[in-house]
Amino acid sequence: MFAMMGRLCFISRVRKLLPLAKGSSLVKETHMHRSARQLQHRKVMAEDKPWALFSEVGENGYLEDVMGIMEKHFQLICHKDFLQNPKQYGPKIQAVFIWNALPAVEPSLLHLLPSLKVVANGGVGIDHLDVPYVSSLGVKVTNTPDVVNNATADIAMGLLLASARRIVEGHQVSVDPKTTHVPQCLMGVEVTGSTVGIVGMGRIGYKVAQRSKGFDMKILYHNRSRRSVEDEQAVGATYCEKMDDLLKESDFVVLVVNLSAETKGLIGHRELSLMKPTATLVNVSRGMVVDQDALVKALQSGTIRAAALDVTYPEPLPRDHPLLHLPNVLITPHVGTNTYTTTRNMVQRMVDNAVAAVKGQPAHDEVTPK
Repeated sequence: MFAMMGRLCFISRVRKLLPLAKGSSLVKETHMHRSARQLQHRKVMAEDKPWALFSEVGENGYLEDVMGIMEKHFQLICHKDFLQNPKQYGPKIQAVFIWNALPAVEPSLLHLLPSLKVVANGGVGIDHLDVPYVSSLGVKVTNTPDVVNNATADIAMGLLLASARRIVEGHQVSVDPKTTHVPQCLMGVEVTGSTVGIVGMGRIGYKVAQRSKGFDMKILYHNRSRRSVEDEQAVGATYCEKMDDLLKESDFVVLVVNLSAETKGLIGHRELSLMKPTATLVNVSRGMVVDQDALVKALQSGTIRAAALDVTYPEPLPRDHPLLHLPNVLITPHVGTNTYTTTRNMVQRMVDNAVAAVKGQPAHDEVTPK
């Protein structure tokens, strides 16, 4: 009898569990259908996005953190994968995103991209792009001004201060296991009250002037065109029509010009010889703006006190280059825009320009041939 009652209880429990099991199966089936629909929707959305070519993710390319900005609007393919099958992907690509001058926009690449509408460059400098040629193909070229201004001006002031106060040397002494006392001979030069000469008073140059004002520096500047009286008065800047006058008077000469035929080799033997023997040259523009052989000689001979460079030519310099072994040179590896905020803003600006161009709308930062 007890066995019979046990079997009846078991059957009763099973009957109660059956609806729950059926419900669970229905829930699972519903989730599966929903996931399938979502995947299909994402696939359709991805197919609707225009294709864009980019260099790579990683050390020599984009930060992983910013890829979502591009993926939101574009179906992306990296240069390495593109080269595996250019005939398949070439006709699809409507935009090329350039970062650190890569991928190289050469005729051999452009001929593989018949649907290309825009080359969106990250950064202001476009000396690595043949704008007239690209434009002749009916392709727009854009860059990212404004968003790089603060970060670049910051690195200029950082280099100026680090060189003047010998901060890197002080760090090396402090961490050297052989150091037993603080050397009093590690003397720098005063920044407050000194004279800074800014060559190139555009967006970034003006930001450098604003920061220099905070150090009570006398500010001189040379530019292709003079700034407004209001701009000059706001930072206390004095215009030098001749660059020679600026070079003769400045304790720090900061180069903030675009690289062009006119500015290539702008600072050479003659210009360096005009500078004070106590002066420092700071370059945050492009390496080729300075004649590096002339700079080496000026630093070795004491023609100028020091140089602080965020840019060289080439980058990086050969490991046996004299600039790397001079005690009065400070070099950073072209990191003027390397902050998370500025990088994200640059990529967003690139995407905004590319989206506009692909839609046939005016691109905010289009660069036209001169």
